[in-house]
Amino acid sequence: MSANPETSPEQATVDAARLATEIHRAVIGQQAVVEQIIVALIAGGHVLLEGVPGLGKTLLARALARAIRGETARIQFTPDLMPSDVVGHVFYDMRAGRFEVRRGPVFTHVLLADEINRAPAKTQSALLEVMQERQVTLEGESMPVPRPFMTLATQNPVEQEGTYPLPEAQLDRFLLQVLIEYPDLEDELRMVREVSSGRSSDALDVDAVRPVVDPDGVARMQQAAAGLHVDPAVSEYAVALARQTRSWPGVTLGAGPRGALALIRCGRALALVQGRDHVLPDDVRAVALPALRHRIHLSPDLEIEGQRPDDLLRAVLDAVPAPRA
Repeated sequence: MSANPETSPEQATVDAARLATEIHRAVIGQQAVVEQIIVALIAGGHVLLEGVPGLGKTLLARALARAIRGETARIQFTPDLMPSDVVGHVFYDMRAGRFEVRRGPVFTHVLLADEINRAPAKTQSALLEVMQERQVTLEGESMPVPRPFMTLATQNPVEQEGTYPLPEAQLDRFLLQVLIEYPDLEDELRMVREVSSGRSSDALDVDAVRPVVDPDGVARMQQAAAGLHVDPAVSEYAVALARQTRSWPGVTLGAGPRGALALIRCGRALALVQGRDHVLPDDVRAVALPALRHRIHLSPDLEIEGQRPDDLLRAVLDAVPAPRA
C-alpha cells in the first residue's frame, strides 16, 4: 500500500471494484448484496442481513475481512448470552495480583453478530452501543475498537419463536438492511459443483480471496467518499423521501433524520463505487430500499394485506419527483 495519507476518488473506485472481485472468489452470485456491503463499508456503517440460514452470511463476513486484511469474529446470539460475552469484562488475576481486562469479540474489524434477535435487549444494547460509539467502556476505562469497525448482524425472517425483535430505535442504528435471497439457478448449480468437487465438507472457503487494501486503506476510501460533491437539490430529494414516509397512508412510523443521512452517505459511497465525483439522484434512488426498509413500520392492516416495506418505498419513490441531474 502507498504511504500517501489520502486516496484519490479514482483509486478508491479501483479498490472498490477489486474488493468486489475478491469477495466473489468465495461468495457465488449475490452481486447486489456484495455491492451493498461494500457501499456500507465505504460509508462507514453497519448492516443488518436478513435471510434464511445457509445463504453464505458467515462466508461473506470472512471474505470481506480477508479482502481488507482485517480481523473477523463471530458471535452466536442466544437467550443466555450476556453483555460481557460481547464487549468483554474485567477480572482479578490472582497470580499477577491485579485486575486485567479480557476483551470481547467486538475488538475486531468485521464482526458477524449471528441471529442478533435471539438475545435479550440488554445484550443487544451492549453491541449497539459499540456500533454507535466505536468504543467499549469497562470499569470507567474507554477502549476504542479497531478501525474500520463494521457489524454484520443477521436475523432469520422465518423463525421468530423465542426471539427478541430489535426495537425501531435500535434498528435505526444500522445503515442498511440487506436482504439475501436464494441464489438463481445458474449460481446454485455452480455452488453445488464447486463444493462437491473433491471436498469432504459442504462449506466454501476464503483461501482464494486476496487482500486488496488494509484497514488504513479502507479509512482513506471512506475519506474519499465523504469528499464527493452533493448538490443541494440531491440533499433536498433525500430529505423529501424520508419525510414522505412519515405521512404515507398505512405507516405508523416513518424514517427519521438518520434515514435522510443514510441516503446521502450511501449515495456518496455508491457514486464512488461507480466512478463519479458527485452524487446523482439515481444514486439516492438506488440505495433507498436497503437504507429505509428497516426504518418504517407498517400498520397491521397493511401487514394483513401482505404489503411489505419495499412495496411502500417503491410507491414513495414514484410519488416524490427526482431533481434533474
